[in-house]
Amino acid sequence: MQKKLPIGIENFEEFSTEGFYYVDKTLLIKELLNHWGKVNLFTRPRRFGKSLNVSMLKCFFEINHHPERFDGLKIMQEKELCDQYMGKFPVISISLKNVDGLSYEGASLALRNVIGDEAMRFQFLLDSKNLSRPDKEAYRRLIKVGKDTQGVYDMTEEVAVAGMKTLSRLLYQHYKQKVILLIDEYDVPLDKAFQYGYYDQMMTLIRLVLSQALKTNDCLYFAVLTGCLRISKESIFTGLNNLKVDTISDFRYNECFGFTDHDVDEILAYYHLSSYKAAFQSWYDGYRFGNVSVYCPWDVINYCDELLANPMATPKNYWANTSGNDLIMRLLSQADQTTKEEVEALLNGECIIKHISQELVYRDIDESIENIWSTLYSTGYLTGRPVHQEDDDAYQLWIPNQEIVKLLSELVDRWFSHMVRQDSSRINRFCQAFLSGDVKTIQEMLNDYLWDSISVRDRAVRDRMKENFYHGLLLGLLRSQGNWMVKSNVEMGEGYGDLMVFTRDGVGLVIELKYAHDGEMETACQNALKQIADKKYDAELKRRGMTQTINYGIAFYEKNCMVMKG
Repeated sequence: MQKKLPIGIENFEEFSTEGFYYVDKTLLIKELLNHWGKVNLFTRPRRFGKSLNVSMLKCFFEINHHPERFDGLKIMQEKELCDQYMGKFPVISISLKNVDGLSYEGASLALRNVIGDEAMRFQFLLDSKNLSRPDKEAYRRLIKVGKDTQGVYDMTEEVAVAGMKTLSRLLYQHYKQKVILLIDEYDVPLDKAFQYGYYDQMMTLIRLVLSQALKTNDCLYFAVLTGCLRISKESIFTGLNNLKVDTISDFRYNECFGFTDHDVDEILAYYHLSSYKAAFQSWYDGYRFGNVSVYCPWDVINYCDELLANPMATPKNYWANTSGNDLIMRLLSQADQTTKEEVEALLNGECIIKHISQELVYRDIDESIENIWSTLYSTGYLTGRPVHQEDDDAYQLWIPNQEIVKLLSELVDRWFSHMVRQDSSRINRFCQAFLSGDVKTIQEMLNDYLWDSISVRDRAVRDRMKENFYHGLLLGLLRSQGNWMVKSNVEMGEGYGDLMVFTRDGVGLVIELKYAHDGEMETACQNALKQIADKKYDAELKRRGMTQTINYGIAFYEKNCMVMKG
């Protein structure tokens, strides 16, 4: 029986119990033990397997585990390691991905619930002969549920701050074995707090929790944390000298997160989809972790699922991240002309060089455009490599694949449309110039809009595809007039014209666009007007009652245009 695709599955046990396809990342365990760190932080973009790896670590190390879950997996070939570590430790495992709220109070309550839920897994502590009465009372404070708030834990914030340290001590006393602590998505509460305005309070709370659990915890064997960003030591890991960090720039664990090319080959072969490999590469490959190129697992699995249902399905964006999109909009809102040119270069397949900081503080992210570039790199919207070994914070950056190109292109269009519509008098003057036949004003203002915009015009594509950017730009500008009917690529006369406009005043517009690949915009304009005349594009306007028709040929080259009236 064919295994199911694991869409949204983050619980490692389900892969064997429910028959899901698993891409084997169990050698992360060997790497982790061989390259010891008391506290290990892994930062990777979202949807690259962090939560599943945390679940896998829990299943491997935890006492009373099920060794059959690992049958046939690579880690089982390491017999000596398995004999020494497998199923030998009490494990505390929490995820902070749902610790959010519109206020600090709501987020603090969510954190207490996470700690309380994890503590509830260890109710055997109430019967432990190795725990004293005060120890058991300390445990009861962790799992106490409010009388009037069923399912909500009634612990104080002070109890929550020491919660993981307390639980570690109690488990150590019960088992006589130090504890492994796993914290998934450690930075999500800070991201949410930054968005909703209680960042300093949440920073203090998370710092206290982590300090108790990681810095002053004598019952800790080792800890693993995961997140998207490496938050500055000065802000959250104060005084933690035993922190070992692995980011997307590091080499050691580069194949443990994300899918390698070999992983994807095996998946596609298993589901008989190998003929689609080029599409997977173009759309979902290209992330560089250390010295390895990896695919986004979420995208690969979802596109496989769509292809199994519909072999004609085309690739699309599965990865869109609301909070990350907000970062891009901040970048664009702060962008000077140089930044706009850099974004344009990226969208057109080029590279830029930036100094990247991999230790950030959320509240400082949008204090400078350089910090936003760093965040876009860390969160997967850009990928790259160091420029020189002697200058290890200077990175060559590029967009990893077509999925991100499409996402960024859509966000740029949204940003430009919003920016343009804010100046209603300017856009109204531009549109009215078409009705009055004022070619000079149209050309001057359209050139200004081109200069303000960020174009997507990859030099490797055909001229007609290059015209699409200019077509979309002009279409958006003309549609700002709510009482105009603007049609795009419609049948007119003996062919299909680019733009056709109907107005209440009885004036109709036919606009044909050309990309002047050789820079000869005057010739391109003349060809556009000749096409309108030869194919009788204005016939549809007259048929639908327009008493006056005006024909325009518009040519584009790079960020310049020329307008001619027929």
